[in-house]
Amino acid sequence: MTKTILYIILPCYNEEEIINQTFEELIGVYNKLWKKELISQESRIVFVDDGSSDETWNKILTLKEKSDTVLAIKLAQNVGHQNAILAGLLTYKDQADCCITIDADLQDDITVIETMVKKYQEGNEIVYGVRNKRVTDTFFKKQTALAFYKLMKIMGVNIIFNHADYRLASGKALNELAKFKEVNLFLRSMFPLLGFKTTEVYYDRLKRIGGNTKFSLKKMLSFSLDGITSFSIVPLRLITFLGLSIFFFSLLFIVYAIYSYLVLNTIKGWASTALPIYFLGGIQLFCVGIIGEYIGKIYKEVKQRPRYIVEKTI
Repeated sequence: MTKTILYIILPCYNEEEIINQTFEELIGVYNKLWKKELISQESRIVFVDDGSSDETWNKILTLKEKSDTVLAIKLAQNVGHQNAILAGLLTYKDQADCCITIDADLQDDITVIETMVKKYQEGNEIVYGVRNKRVTDTFFKKQTALAFYKLMKIMGVNIIFNHADYRLASGKALNELAKFKEVNLFLRSMFPLLGFKTTEVYYDRLKRIGGNTKFSLKKMLSFSLDGITSFSIVPLRLITFLGLSIFFFSLLFIVYAIYSYLVLNTIKGWASTALPIYFLGGIQLFCVGIIGEYIGKIYKEVKQRPRYIVEKTI
């Protein structure tokens, strides 16, 4: 069997505390796979510096001086996790038989990389890393994550349950991914759209090897909103359904108002006037906000600005 050229892509943002340990962990896996003749010596570990403001880039350069296995990309500014992953994949898709993306904190279990490579060699074009459970998450993060996946399914978005961005993708799959030109990236749902033969590898998520997570609550909410509005028009349809529901309710309310006036001799008060105004006003603002979210995405797409700018490639 021909040895596989594997590129491991790691997006990095302010990871100076863990970058050296991350490399040591991965080079251990690299050497193990090479000794088993599963990967070629042309395989590489690629660090993508997503506009870090600390010493991350300098530490990556030091690693490069020590090992020819290291490749590095420096983005001109911070463009976000999804764009950083895409930058690594599209830059090296033609040099590798397949690429694995994994976060630099190595919370995703790197011991299953061997299984991923074997699954690729069996003919799978995409291998998803899927978490068995969420014991390392806080109660809040666990519940919100589960709610997110369920909501995505309800919205009709094709997404692998408990899969983040730990995956192997073949060069064939990446060449097709490169044809997707949208600016609003949500890779977890873009890969299933490719339609190639896929499989899943299960693992237990580990504790972060050091430093603090850069994925704040604000970023998680923004990421979730991007996922929904980039791959589903269900919210727009819900607005239509809501409008029709309120319309029919209003017809019933008119009938009741006439009945009250003619039969019950009801004296109209402020509540019957104020409450509908506030209720309908809130509904209208909410609906306008959802429509605005979609319009904003269209606005970004039609500008066709680059998703990332590479400052240096080493």
